[in-house]
Amino acid sequence: MDLIIKHDWNISEVEALALQKELAAKVVKTDQFNEIKLIAGVDVAYKKDNDNLVAAVVVLDANSLEIVETATAEDKVQFPYIPGLFSFRELPPLIQAFAKLQHSPDLVVCDGQGYAHPRRFGLACHLGVIFDIPTIGCGKTRLLGEHQDLSPIRGAIAPLIDHNEVIGNVLRTQTRINPIYVSIGHRISLSTACDWILKLSPKYRLPETTRQADQLVNSTIKQLS
Repeated sequence: MDLIIKHDWNISEVEALALQKELAAKVVKTDQFNEIKLIAGVDVAYKKDNDNLVAAVVVLDANSLEIVETATAEDKVQFPYIPGLFSFRELPPLIQAFAKLQHSPDLVVCDGQGYAHPRRFGLACHLGVIFDIPTIGCGKTRLLGEHQDLSPIRGAIAPLIDHNEVIGNVLRTQTRINPIYVSIGHRISLSTACDWILKLSPKYRLPETTRQADQLVNSTIKQLS
């Protein structure tokens, strides 16, 4: 997978905020893709004893949800811990992991926010724009926004609203289990994003993309310790 937009990562907070604003204007909120055969899940974890972090990418078959390929990368933290700017910490090792793949995914699901972000440019948007690939943000927790109570049934959905704008959907993937927070990343509509997350979550609260990437990144960190 080739980067379409390249920029420096060793930048100041002010420069990062300006870059977010610039790149956020490039986010496409409609379905712009062909057939989706391969879906990647990504996750990043931090080593406890140093400034290193590990990124994992797991590519799944879109129909069977079986693993097709995996890749990991270890890198040093290049950007400080600043809420709302996590993508500047986590994307450099993810880019390295993507570079190792033999298969290019047609869609990427991120363990984190996309459009449901204070500046409408979370990790899923950032990754989607620089690779120009369809992406979905799928967060375990709500970063911001309000929503109505949700039916306890699988597939129940409610808009997540911030300043009178729908920034994502609250989606219940399993009956009577806590919902997750889905938002657009890039080149996909919110309704299509939710359809895919439900399909990717046949048994558990989290989509298989997130579950498999999380397992891989944790096992990799254990091996490196």
